[in-house]
Amino acid sequence: MKQYVVKSVMLLAFVAVMTTACKDKNAEKKIAQLESRLAELEGKKSATPTVTPGVSTPAPTSPAPEAKPEGPLPTMEFKTMDHDFGTINEGDVVEYTYAFKNTGAAPLIIQGAQGSCGCTVPDWTKDPIPVGGTGFVKAKFDSNGKAQIQNKTVTVTANTWPKQTVLRFKAMVTPKAAAGPAK
Repeated sequence: MKQYVVKSVMLLAFVAVMTTACKDKNAEKKIAQLESRLAELEGKKSATPTVTPGVSTPAPTSPAPEAKPEGPLPTMEFKTMDHDFGTINEGDVVEYTYAFKNTGAAPLIIQGAQGSCGCTVPDWTKDPIPVGGTGFVKAKFDSNGKAQIQNKTVTVTANTWPKQTVLRFKAMVTPKAAAGPAK
C-alpha cells in the first residue's frame, strides 16, 4: 500500500512539473530526476542518471586491473616476436611460424589467438605444453587488396602473466599492375 502511495505521489509530481515546465532547463532536469526515481521505485535500474543541482557525482571508474594469479605460472619464451616478410606481391599468401618454449613452472595452455584484421589468420598449438616443452603460433597473411607497407599483429591469449602476448609482422606489398583499357 505504501509503495502505491509513493508511486501515486511521484506520478502526480511528474505530471505537475510536465504541465508547468514548457522549455525550462531546470524543469527538464527535475523531470529526469523524477523519471529516474520512479524507475527505481518500480524496481528497475535508472535509465537516466539522477542529477542533483549543486551536488557533484563521482566520475565513472574503469574496472580495476586484473591481479596476477598466485602460484606457479607458465611463461612463453619466443625466439622472435617480430617478423619481416620483406617485399611481396599483392595477392601473395605468406605465413610465418613463431616458435616458443614454456620456460615457466606450470603447463601452458593457449586459449586463443586473434589477428588484427581478417587478412591475418592464426593457428597455434592446441594441446597443453609442459614445462620445458615447445609450441608454435602461426600467422597466415593474405595480401590480396593490401598495398604498400603492412604492419599486422596476432594477439595470443594464454594462462600466462600477462595473459596476452602480441606478435608482430610486416610486409611491403607491391600493388598489382592496374589493368589498362583493352586495345
